[in-house]
Amino acid sequence: MQDKYSPSDIEKAAQAHWKATDAYKAIENDPRYPKGKFYACSMLPYPSGRLHMGHVRNYTINDVMYRYLRMNGYNVLQPMGWDAFGMPAENAAMENGVPPAQWTYANIAYMKEQLESMGFGIDWSREITACDPDYYKWNQWIFLKMLEKGIIYQRTGTVNWDPADQTVLANEQVVDGRGWRSGALIEKREIPMYYARITDYAEELLDYVENKLPGWPERVRIMQANWIGKSIGVRFAFPHEITDENGTLIGDGKLWVFTTRADTIKGVTFCTVAPEHELATFAAKNNAELAEFIEECKRGSVIEADLATMEKKGMPTGLFVKHPLTGQLVEVWVGNYVLMSYGDGAVMAVPAHDERDFEFAHKYSLPIRQVIAVEGKVFSELTWHDWYADKDNGVCINSGRYDGLHHQEAVDAIANTLAEMGLGEKTVTWRLRDWGISRQRYWGTPIPIIHCPDCGAVPVPEKDLPVILPEGLVPDGSGNPLNRDESFLKVSCPVCSKDARRETDTMDTFVDSCWYFMRYCCPDNKTAMLDERVDHWMPMDQYIGGIEHAVMHLLYARFWTKVMRDFGLVTFDEPFVKLLTQGMVLNETYYREEASGRRIWFNPEDVELLLDDKGRPLSAKLKSDNAPVMIGGTEKMSKSKNNGIDPQAQIEQYGADTARLFTMFASPPEQTLEWSGTGVEGAQRFLRRVWTYAYANAQAIAGGSDEIPADLPDTHKNIRFRIHQVLQQANHDYARIQYNTVVSASMIMLNTLEGAKLDDSGASHAVVRECFSIFLRVLYPIVPHITCILWQDLGYVKTRGEILDAPWPQVDTAALEQDEIDMVIQVNGKLRGNMRIAKDADKATIEATALASESVAKFITGSPKKVIVVPGRLVNIVV
Repeated sequence: MQDKYSPSDIEKAAQAHWKATDAYKAIENDPRYPKGKFYACSMLPYPSGRLHMGHVRNYTINDVMYRYLRMNGYNVLQPMGWDAFGMPAENAAMENGVPPAQWTYANIAYMKEQLESMGFGIDWSREITACDPDYYKWNQWIFLKMLEKGIIYQRTGTVNWDPADQTVLANEQVVDGRGWRSGALIEKREIPMYYARITDYAEELLDYVENKLPGWPERVRIMQANWIGKSIGVRFAFPHEITDENGTLIGDGKLWVFTTRADTIKGVTFCTVAPEHELATFAAKNNAELAEFIEECKRGSVIEADLATMEKKGMPTGLFVKHPLTGQLVEVWVGNYVLMSYGDGAVMAVPAHDERDFEFAHKYSLPIRQVIAVEGKVFSELTWHDWYADKDNGVCINSGRYDGLHHQEAVDAIANTLAEMGLGEKTVTWRLRDWGISRQRYWGTPIPIIHCPDCGAVPVPEKDLPVILPEGLVPDGSGNPLNRDESFLKVSCPVCSKDARRETDTMDTFVDSCWYFMRYCCPDNKTAMLDERVDHWMPMDQYIGGIEHAVMHLLYARFWTKVMRDFGLVTFDEPFVKLLTQGMVLNETYYREEASGRRIWFNPEDVELLLDDKGRPLSAKLKSDNAPVMIGGTEKMSKSKNNGIDPQAQIEQYGADTARLFTMFASPPEQTLEWSGTGVEGAQRFLRRVWTYAYANAQAIAGGSDEIPADLPDTHKNIRFRIHQVLQQANHDYARIQYNTVVSASMIMLNTLEGAKLDDSGASHAVVRECFSIFLRVLYPIVPHITCILWQDLGYVKTRGEILDAPWPQVDTAALEQDEIDMVIQVNGKLRGNMRIAKDADKATIEATALASESVAKFITGSPKKVIVVPGRLVNIVV
């Protein structure tokens, strides 16, 4: 055993041992694990080139769980793969002039080395890569099955078209209405796209997320439910007599809207339609100003988060519809906040009882009409108050025969009236929309469709799958390179054998990530998407990932699972039993502001802080030029703020075990973690102490007996008591995934061992051997390298086997039995001392001992009024 702690040597030795023994290969129904399977999986990374500290934290949480459960008798699966398709690879290709495939595979190789250097217990035999034809073949296969069943269908959809680069842009590539590369004004275009009918599963998706996912965080379940967005309300029409140039009523003479607040229908003062609505299009034909406004709206974002925060703009169309109940004319406006893809592309506006409509009405001087009152409240058109929208306490006013009705009574009555008039009915609507899976991009799964001039869109025959994506193309920003690759495009029609062309759209990368975790179960199957092994491992017992994936990824994965169930591919309804969303990793930010207002961000490693006498930052300067920089506060590590920490540098400087220990100790898994250089150094100091103690006591530990003598001195009993007491708490913390307090428990154990007064007797050696073996096993899931090597060097392997499969230490209840106990002494309820006394001492003995204690004598004058004894805990002397 070497005398100094050398992370590099120790970690290389441990990793070489694990690799040589294929330590992490998972086998179905492995008889070594009596408690059966446990599938613990982290969300797969995008191969961006380097791991970041968020990755390190996520995968360390997963790895700690893996090792703990394996030692407790579970057959644990921990796989890894690569979410390898997507836009970043195309952007990198354009910047570097290399094919996305070359960039992606190089990044995968480097990041895999990084993961291996962290010592994660990954079964690499199950590795999958989304851009591998062996994987995406099955995306294409199930696409065709879903197309055959009508779950996937084609219709036109709106995209962002860059007329300069002749390409479709994602929403995030549109900046202030212009293309991120060309700067050209973006056009909204309608093009044929493929959609998946996720809305067919909306009711089941909502039911399960509300009632059948108890292992999910409440906030995630709420986010999912809100995104699905079930609304029960009334769909009704505003009649009109607006005709087109041929004299035909537009929309059959009805402007349809949906509302959950039919009780406010008498308060409608205008209607707003989407820029693409047929009434807007008609009105703009002879109104150049309106046409220009509509084009401006079409260049705007269609992201809901943007719509919620952007300035609401509108313009009147000059058209009017009739109020269905009053017959009064209602003006029609075009609004930039109304989406054609939601409902009927039109909304009724009740500014007195909807905050958005209230602001819009004030901006454009539109009428506001109160139709809901709350007792004791006075309505004013000048200022919005939240009670204006209170449906629980409000009653109808200014609403004719509906006056005095509460919300639900009014909704029911108005719905009945509209139904009798043939103008509306109660209905259920969903916020959820069908999933558009077409992407007009190169680096993705090719959609397996062939376009024939005679036969139309023809599915690729199953025997011809996969449709291979050519990997040598280099995007240049001028559109999808597949459109110019004749070797890919040119193909014969499977039906008539005439010349045809392949579809050049590729699939949304969410398709890749919505079932990869099932493919981990059977990655070597060449003839089927899944096999019986998926029903062995799935549903997944624990899924771990960031909160940023709480909606779309999880929702699509749940939907895909239900489709696969309905196709008979799997037997379960939900993919993930438990979900853990780990907190973000934060770090300080520093910047300088240029005259233009642009900020230049500097990495914290390059900045020197001046602190006050309490350790609080006073100022900061850049190390390279000693000039001051601004302190920007603590934010999520990101490239944009240049405040990331390179895990590889941390591993090289401190070792992987130090990085693992710090990320687990600094914060509970669900909470944010604030990076601290001093914290990292403290973590390594602790590991050096571990090694130093082991080296100093190696002979006693290695030579000690595995049997604890029956008669131990009190000093030895006290050591065992403390170690087993802390083990009991560590077990509790492991079970509830509070790994920060497990580290604390390990530190208490080491402090106990370092402070123990032992001798050179056999009993002493047996106690230290037992207690250090408990300590190593408790610490092992968090820092596997140092504990693995110490376990070997100290001879535990001979009697207990390798540490990764060593039995988890059991609390010895006998060790927790003590002849003496500690009791607190209080005077008038305030802590004044403590005493150690026989466990079975009677009340009189406890009172006498407390009163005789020197630590409390100065607080007592004369005889106390009474002495209160709480057995086993405290004595309170009342004076």
